Amino acid sequence: MKKLLIIIVLFFSIHSQSQTYIKVNALTTIFTLPQVAIETSIGKKSTFQFDAMASPWKSVNGKPRQFYILIPEYRYHFKDTENGLYVGGHMGATFFNFQKWNYLNTNLYEKGLGYVMGVTVGFKAKINDKFMLDCFVGGGNHQGFYKGYYIGTNERYEFVKNYNKSGEWLPYRGGVMVSYKLN
Repeated sequence: MKKLLIIIVLFFSIHSQSQTYIKVNALTTIFTLPQVAIETSIGKKSTFQFDAMASPWKSVNGKPRQFYILIPEYRYHFKDTENGLYVGGHMGATFFNFQKWNYLNTNLYEKGLGYVMGVTVGFKAKINDKFMLDCFVGGGNHQGFYKGYYIGTNERYEFVKNYNKSGEWLPYRGGVMVSYKLN
């Protein structure tokens, strides 16, 4: 995790002359699912954002609820990079120890990793010279590679030799980012 943070800081220090924002998703943080991001302009109507979202909870009511999502995203802004509508395209990574929605009333859970590819639509509203709100929603396709286990015994419930695979179209992003301008 330290290496990833160092890479991100180095990448964004290259763009020190551009407008860079550090962001926190107020909506998901209320639900104890922190999401933080850094976004910098790479052109007159383009930005690059890297965000990370986490559910660090190993267990909620005896069910595994741990996941991490890392998403780099290119955004095109129709007006300018600090106000108005934008669309973004992304591809990111997921890591999970989680009980899927269709297993909620069972004692089964999955542990694995995956990738997401999708789009984001959002709207930015500048509050003042330093603060901005970024309201967004997004989703796409998630391809997961996992092993299934029984809760309690941690024994595998399926007989696949390596990893199970599943793909789903999902909404997996959304919220209100409170953004602070660094430069």
